[in-house]
Amino acid sequence: MNTLAVALISAGGVLGGTLGGAMLSQRAGRTQAAEQNRRADREREEGRVEQALLAKRDLYAHLNTAARAYRVAARDAVEAAARGENTDPLLLDAAKEAWAEQYSQAQMALSNDVLQIASALNRSLGVGYSAVKQLPSSPRPDEAYQRAKAWFSGPLSDGVYLLRVVLRHDLGVEVDPHFEQTRVQMLAALNSARDGLAVALARERSQTT
Repeated sequence: MNTLAVALISAGGVLGGTLGGAMLSQRAGRTQAAEQNRRADREREEGRVEQALLAKRDLYAHLNTAARAYRVAARDAVEAAARGENTDPLLLDAAKEAWAEQYSQAQMALSNDVLQIASALNRSLGVGYSAVKQLPSSPRPDEAYQRAKAWFSGPLSDGVYLLRVVLRHDLGVEVDPHFEQTRVQMLAALNSARDGLAVALARERSQTT
């Protein structure tokens, strides 16, 4: 009986050790699988964040490029007209349409602060476009040319610059602790200059009708 008891105990110990080892192995496998799943989830999330950032940068780059091209096309049209040269109106219209497309897409993705700047610039570009189109019918051409030149080389140029800096800040590329105050001041100056130009253009239109 003693021999049988010892044999049973020995067999139970071996079996228990085997089962215990199997359970520990299974537990370790489950822990490893869970860790791998968590790692995969982190990698997928990091991939999504990276893709979103790349898409944002691409959108901002196209928006900035379209704004600059629109301003340059309008400025060139004014300078050519002042020299008495003929320009292809389709060039300015194409730049206008390119900006409109990029701005339309950006409206769905911009934060409120950035959208405020982009919207102000959109209105400013529109007023500038009107200034170019009104040049041929202006009762005082020299004054109209100088006004348009001043607009595209001054306030509107500053507005395009402001958009670029705001986009860079939003991306974290450029950091300036005093930028918020500068942003507010530049935006106010752009809006004021745009309103002044719009009033002058409206007054001029009333004189030619």
